Amino acid sequence: MSGSALKAAETDVALERDGFLRTLLRELSGTLQDVVGLEEASGYISVVGASVGEQLDRRYRKALQVERLSREQVADVLVDLKRRIQGDFYVAEEDDTRIVFGNRRCPFGEFVEGRPALCMMTSNVFGFIAAENLGYARVQISESIARGDPGCHVTVHLAPAAEADGAREYFRRDELEIQ
Repeated sequence: MSGSALKAAETDVALERDGFLRTLLRELSGTLQDVVGLEEASGYISVVGASVGEQLDRRYRKALQVERLSREQVADVLVDLKRRIQGDFYVAEEDDTRIVFGNRRCPFGEFVEGRPALCMMTSNVFGFIAAENLGYARVQISESIARGDPGCHVTVHLAPAAEADGAREYFRRDELEIQ
């Protein structure tokens, strides 16, 4: 060893909390995908996404002082929450039957590449908030940065489809409760 021993705190090691946590999520999702497969990994992440969606929905409804969000508020909340975590989502189209989002930057940054299971966070947060406030949501992610696309294309359908289209369905919880 050399006579001028540096202290760890004096080095240029690029390490901070946000980068560390994104690396942790990347490795956890990658390990899940490798061990149990993409479909099962997506299922595990969807459970977390639903819980996060429930918490965020509660926070936004309280902040906006409403019992339920309108369709316009749902679109605004979904864009805002992604903005707050450094995503770049925007509403591309909106009508009574669907809200279509585009995205130019993933909140997970480059850590999402090759980890499409992480897209379940978006699907479940969007699906939970939309369904809880509007009664129903079907989320379809047709393009994603995680799969190598230049951006994301996410459609939140607000009415059930006659046929399965590969999208995930979400229902308001009180409509599922057994009477």
